[in-house]
Amino acid sequence: MPPTPYNIDLSLKPEDNVRLANLCGQFDQHLRLIERRLGIEIANRGMSFRLIGEQQAAEAGARVLNDLYAAAANEVLSPERVHLQLVEAGADAAAEASAEQTLDLIIKTKRGLIKPRGAMQQSYMRAILTHDINFGVGPAGTGKTYLAVACAVEALETDRVRRLLLIRPAVEAGERLGFLPGDLAQKIDPYLRPLYDALFEMLGFEKVNKLIERNVIEVAPLAYMRGRTLNDAFIILDEAQNTTPEQMKMFLTRIGFGSTAVVTGDVTQVDLPKGQPSGLRQAVEILRPVEGISFSFFSARDVVRHALVQRIVNAYDAHDRDQGS
Repeated sequence: MPPTPYNIDLSLKPEDNVRLANLCGQFDQHLRLIERRLGIEIANRGMSFRLIGEQQAAEAGARVLNDLYAAAANEVLSPERVHLQLVEAGADAAAEASAEQTLDLIIKTKRGLIKPRGAMQQSYMRAILTHDINFGVGPAGTGKTYLAVACAVEALETDRVRRLLLIRPAVEAGERLGFLPGDLAQKIDPYLRPLYDALFEMLGFEKVNKLIERNVIEVAPLAYMRGRTLNDAFIILDEAQNTTPEQMKMFLTRIGFGSTAVVTGDVTQVDLPKGQPSGLRQAVEILRPVEGISFSFFSARDVVRHALVQRIVNAYDAHDRDQGS
C-alpha cells in the first residue's frame, strides 16, 4: 500500500493580497514550480495553504513558502528566484540532513555576505575551510568557482593568506590562440575573464586592479606556475578538466606551507585534444584515498543558475548514458 499522504496546513501572516499575488505568481506558476520540484500538491484559499505529500517534501515546501512570502515584501519574485529558494531550502530529500548541520556558513566580504545555497554548496565550503587541498567536481552553474573565490577573498581580507592566485589552463575550445588579436597576455585574458568577474563583484573594480598591480592577486594561465613554490597563498585552479595529468601533478606539487588550494572542473566538458586524458579525472582516481584532501561532487540538482540549466545538464547526462549502453 502507498504511504498515507502527509498534510501541512499553513497560514501566512500578515495578510497582504499584493504579497500573496507576488508569491503565487502569474496563474500560480510559482506554486506549480514548487509542486513539480518537491512532488507535492499545494492548495490555497486566500492566505491559507495546505501542502500534501511525503512528510519531508511537504515540510520543505512549507519552509519555501514562508521564506518566499517574507521576500515578497521587498522584491518581485520570479521563477528563477523560486528555483534558488528551493535549492537553498534543501529541496532534495537526500540533502536534508547535511543542510541541517551547515546552515551557519556565511562568507563575509566588504561588498556583502555570500551564503552557500543548498546542502552541497554548504558541504563544499566547509571542506574548503578545513582542508589544504580541495576538489570541486561537477556541471556548470553549481557555484564551484564562485564559492572558491569567495573563500579566497575572505582569507585574504582576514590576513590568513598573503596572496591570491587564480589559475586556468589556456586550452583552445574550437578556436586558435594564434588567430586572436593582441599579445600573449591579451590572447589569454578571455580565458581568465570569469575569475576577474567574480573578483570585481566581491572586491570592486578599483581594489582588484590595485591588488593586481601589487601582485597580491595574480590571475594567470597554468603554464606560469611551473617551477614555483607558493607559500601563504590561496590558489584556485579553475577549468581543471583541461589539464593534462602532467600539468595537474605539477600544479599540486607547487603548494607550500600555509597555503590552500581549490581545484574545480567538469569532467564532461573536456577541451583537450582527442585521446589526451584529463588530469582532473586522473587526479580524482589517484588521490581519493589520500588523507587531507577533500572531494565535493556536484550534480544537476545542485545547479543554481536558470532552472533550464539544470534540465539541460540532466538531458546531456541521459544522452551520455544512452550512448554508453
